[in-house]
Formats: sequence, C-alpha cells, structure tokens
Amino acid sequence: MPKKKPHPPKKPHQATRRPDAVTPASPCPCGRDATYGDCCGACHTGRAAAPTPERLMRSRYSAFAVGDAGYLLRTWHPRTRPAGLECDADQRWTGLEILGTTGGSAFHDEGTVEFRAHYTLHGRADSQYENSRFVREDGRWLYVDALPPV
Repeated sequence: MPKKKPHPPKKPHQATRRPDAVTPASPCPCGRDATYGDCCGACHTGRAAAPTPERLMRSRYSAFAVGDAGYLLRTWHPRTRPAGLECDADQRWTGLEILGTTGGSAFHDEGTVEFRAHYTLHGRADSQYENSRFVREDGRWLYVDALPPV
C-alpha cells in the first residue's frame, strides 16, 4: 500500500468555514424560522444583503456560529474593524435573543440592536450581552461597535 502523505496542520484562517452540523438545509443558527441557506447563509454568500440592523446582527451571530470570519470583517465598519479575526473552534454558539432595537428602518441611517448571545466553551455555558450600534453607508448596514453600558 502506498504511504499517505501527512496533511500539514491547518492554520486558523484555513479552518473549515462551517461545522458539518450546519448545512444550507439546516435551521438557521440565528433562530428565525428559515433554513440557513435561505436566511443568514444568503447574506454570507453575498446572495442577499441584510435589510435592517437586526437582520445584520442575526447574520453576524450566524457567522460566529459557522466560523465565517470573512463575513464578520466585511460587515464591520472600516473605522472600527480589526485587522483580523479568528473564530474560536471550541466555542459553540447555542442561541440568540434579540432584546430590543432602535432605528434601522428604511428611513434611518443608524440603529441599535440589544441582544444576548448564548454559547458553550469547553463544556461551560455562558452568554454575551451587547447593545450594538449600526450605520448604513452606501445602502449597506455595517456593525460599528458596542454601546457602553448605561
């Protein structure tokens, strides 16, 4: 039998974009009643654009869930965007709660989305709370930053 060549270790940015558990036919990680392919997956592939800050927040949450760091960077405002981003392969995003929104309609260029994102890391459940700020530039919603706690 021929010897198999060992595979070189994957670099973090070369990691699989989505866990096998999430396919286009899977329920969308964002919690909407749609498949990943028809919901956030359409945003991730560029087939659709998020029409509101809430939908952008949901698609960004799903990008964390599927490990799509490229989408996260593309939807981050250039003024606050980091130079790079790596998704933690050990972190499993388990649910998103939208707690409130402001602005973000067709008549607004700014909006906020208050949310709690649930995850497990090394078998321990936790959550992240944030009130995120979004702006619309050239017809496209972008994540700016987290508002300071009040």
